Formats: sequence, C-alpha cells, structure tokens
Amino acid sequence: MQTIFVFVKCQLGQAYNAAADLVDHVSEVSEVYSISGEFDLMIKVHLENNQDIGRFVNEKIHAIANIKDTQTLMTFNAFT
Repeated sequence: MQTIFVFVKCQLGQAYNAAADLVDHVSEVSEVYSISGEFDLMIKVHLENNQDIGRFVNEKIHAIANIKDTQTLMTFNAFT
C-alpha cells in the first residue's frame, strides 16, 4: 500500500462541495482536510503498490467538479 497526499485548489466558494464529492466518489480517499494557505484542501489517499499515481490523480481527482489545480506529494515512510 502506498500513501500520497494531494493538495487541491478549488473554484472560489466550492471547496466544501469538492471535499464532499471526493469523500463520496473516490474510494481511495481516506481523509480530506480544509487547510489554509495556497491550497484549499489536503487529501490523504491510499493506493495499491502497483497503481499508477499520475493516472489516478488525472482520472479520479481531476474528474471531480470544482477542482482547478493540484499538487501531489509521494510519501516514503510513516513513523509512529
């Protein structure tokens, strides 16, 4: 299992709608946070090890209404 974080810029006034759509329609999304700063949302996603990250973001995240830009961070290790 691989974890990625996707930062999302939304159309003005649409962050909550985009967050709800991500949670409701993208099964790989585990958590969505509203955040301050350059981006509106931060999405935590769990993907299978062999799943193509670029294809996932393009086909699943970019397909959600009101999303206008993203930045994806790949993770290496989780420390607990």
